[in-house]
Amino acid sequence: MRNDIAIVGVGQTRPVRRADRDIRALVVEAIQLALDDAGIDASEVDGIISDGVIMPASVPRDYVAAQFGIARRFDGGMSYGGAGSACAPMLARMALEAGQADVVVYYFGVDWGSRESGPYGFHNIYPAKMAFEKPVGFSGQPSYFALWARRYMHEYGLTEDDLAAIATAQRESAIRNGHAQLQKPLSVADYHASRMISDPLRAADCCLITDGAAAFVMTRMDRARDCRRRPVRVLGCGFGSEALSGDDSFTQKPKQLTIPGAREACGRALGEAGIGLDAVDFSEIYDCFTISCLMQVEDLGFCAKGEAGPFIRERGIGVDGRLPVNTHGGLLAHSYLLGAEHVVEAVRQLRGEAGDAQVKDAEVGLVTGLSVPDYGVLVLGR
Repeated sequence: MRNDIAIVGVGQTRPVRRADRDIRALVVEAIQLALDDAGIDASEVDGIISDGVIMPASVPRDYVAAQFGIARRFDGGMSYGGAGSACAPMLARMALEAGQADVVVYYFGVDWGSRESGPYGFHNIYPAKMAFEKPVGFSGQPSYFALWARRYMHEYGLTEDDLAAIATAQRESAIRNGHAQLQKPLSVADYHASRMISDPLRAADCCLITDGAAAFVMTRMDRARDCRRRPVRVLGCGFGSEALSGDDSFTQKPKQLTIPGAREACGRALGEAGIGLDAVDFSEIYDCFTISCLMQVEDLGFCAKGEAGPFIRERGIGVDGRLPVNTHGGLLAHSYLLGAEHVVEAVRQLRGEAGDAQVKDAEVGLVTGLSVPDYGVLVLGR
């Protein structure tokens, strides 16, 4: 990869549990914020990308094009869910390097806080889940990730304090960020007092429910140099998966304590960037639950299998820690836009615009996206 693609503008609506506007208005606001951030007029955009596996059909790309007066030369759709935002630059790069587009916008939005069934309704539509899991009460994402957490505890001796270390560190980062959905401090004692959702996962282990949207603008470096903000280079992209359909239930996943696509995707992204993990200054890791964040620390290669609990506690994952992770608070405390906000945060970190949550001398950031069975890794640099 020639590292000649950059993210030149980012935008995100203020995350809330329930918005006073519909998802279309939120998406339009996020895109306009990203365009303003880049100093690019909508008339210059000729490519649009979105991930439609979760975002309702009420915000299709042709609607966005009509709202902004965009005549598309490139139109890209994905169905990666939580992995989509980390994979979007890979698709944009193909269009930009092939000359099929000059300026590409990616957007993602959710309105689960305003939906009666929230994410629970979406995740229970798959036939295998409806037939085999829901009838016995084993349904919803907390149940699936609790299965991982309990088995991990059995195999490797993971403790609740290990999970608390992730939840408390990310809450502190959210408070330092200042714009996160959760602003109340979380102590270890508060964590243990948190309501049990699906044993052993407590409310503090679970991602937020959010109404909101995020967007980012990508172009080639020769165009990026003329933009309003310092361009953030796309150094490497990687995608990995396992032979498992998204229609299948978690109980059918052959490898319960590992995410096979993670190491594969990370290796590809770092290989394109020409660096190793030791060059990464901070990571925005897909943290739908504390256990998923912990497992990825291992599967990405930061430490060996079974060692993430003590590894995280010893090194520290806060902004000032030796392994800064989810410096805005992540999905646990900042917002739940399925990782789109992770890309926004990484860009702001690399531009030195993260305020009190700024990682000192940040040069390289790693972003991950998880959506069983798909996995994406994005490496960004100044």
